[in-house]
Amino acid sequence: MNHDTPLPHSRLRTGVSIAQTQPWAGDRVKLDSPALAVMTDLTKIKAATVLPSVPVKEAEWHMVYLGVHMLFVVSEMPALEGLITSTDIRGERPLRLIQQRGVRFDDLTVSDVMTERSHLETIDFYKVMTATVSNVIATLKSCGRNHLLVTDTTSFGAVRARGVISRSQVERQIGEPIHLPDVAGNFAELVKILC
Repeated sequence: MNHDTPLPHSRLRTGVSIAQTQPWAGDRVKLDSPALAVMTDLTKIKAATVLPSVPVKEAEWHMVYLGVHMLFVVSEMPALEGLITSTDIRGERPLRLIQQRGVRFDDLTVSDVMTERSHLETIDFYKVMTATVSNVIATLKSCGRNHLLVTDTTSFGAVRARGVISRSQVERQIGEPIHLPDVAGNFAELVKILC
């Protein structure tokens, strides 16, 4: 075909649908597989984000729509302000704030229940590069977390969120549940324990 020849085209008809992502269907990941096999690499997959001023209910709908359980909280891309998880939204903190403030759930914003950047623990990307899935599971269990944030340092010396490891993704990929101790099931609960 000549490089200047347009491709055949036509108009859309009724009944056209949008392709949906398919559930992960690759080979099962084993405990001795590289940890990178279970990390969502943010240099390859766009981060799911939300503004701190967004109502909590809208953030929850956004999570459902995207099929995720965590959103990065940013005011201006790419500056990270914190994280919000589905557990944060449906945990004790929103209930406590509703009681304290005398407001409705619909009045709460992401900034009310998110875990701020200063309270987030991270794992170094270069450690993840040499780790196994078994190491990741041990870390999830020792932290009592559903998500692990992975950071690296750019050539300019800036620290950035490089990836995320999600307990639910690891469970899908290994084909079995990961039972976490009831330490601090989410970032907001950990903040509550530390404060």
